[in-house]
Amino acid sequence: MSSFEPMQEEMEKGRIPEHKEEHRKDSEECDGGTHCEVPEATSNKPDDAMNETFILHLYPMQPSDTASDQDWICFPGTEDILKHSTPITNRQLGNEITARQATLEILSVHQLAAQGEMNQLNEHLNKDNDLLNKQDERGFTPLMWAAAFGEYAVVKYLLLRGADPNILAHERESALSLASSGGYADIIRILMEFKVDINTYDWNGGTPLLYAVRGNHVKCVEELLAWGADLTMEADSGYSPMDLAVALGYKKVQQAIENHILALLKNKK
Repeated sequence: MSSFEPMQEEMEKGRIPEHKEEHRKDSEECDGGTHCEVPEATSNKPDDAMNETFILHLYPMQPSDTASDQDWICFPGTEDILKHSTPITNRQLGNEITARQATLEILSVHQLAAQGEMNQLNEHLNKDNDLLNKQDERGFTPLMWAAAFGEYAVVKYLLLRGADPNILAHERESALSLASSGGYADIIRILMEFKVDINTYDWNGGTPLLYAVRGNHVKCVEELLAWGADLTMEADSGYSPMDLAVALGYKKVQQAIENHILALLKNKK
């Protein structure tokens, strides 16, 4: 029996295994400069607006320069049953039921993954497993959306089902870079267990480590360094991880990098 089958049996019985570990976003001072919007089922927005789904910054910016909580949206038609939408996931806010069944039926696998709607996601994939690695108009897979929104249980489920964690979106975004930017150390860990490329870079030279530094996500920085992330890789802006930490004044991130370097030097003796 594969490791996926017990989870599959639980889903067929209507019971979803709970993720027992404490899950919290690893952020000391800011949201990491990442603006995520849940993909909408339908939209009247112009193409330019739809292209602003993710904005990953690798230049030193003050937290006030990044997208505000007001920029985050919920699915159309669910405003009356959702609490105020913020970068905190709906489950963390206590929205155990995030949408009515009628609404869920029209959502794509990408939307369901972002919202953590595991039962409905499982139903979609059971009907058509080709949706597992399906890319949307930005090149994002369901796994990428789940990683970006900190949905650990969905990430684990998709990986066990066979989702490819090394797929890159149209601008070379990856599940690992999105999890790193969002501050989700537990998702970084499970992605690394599935042998993802830790040093993959995106359209502006950003690596997962650079995004973790940019977001002031100390635990993510430590996790990535423990898995062997390259400290010498620079973004197109010319910043290395340490340069970026110093420019932003993130003392704890600097300390984490320094401790890692000292440990490497000690082990070489």
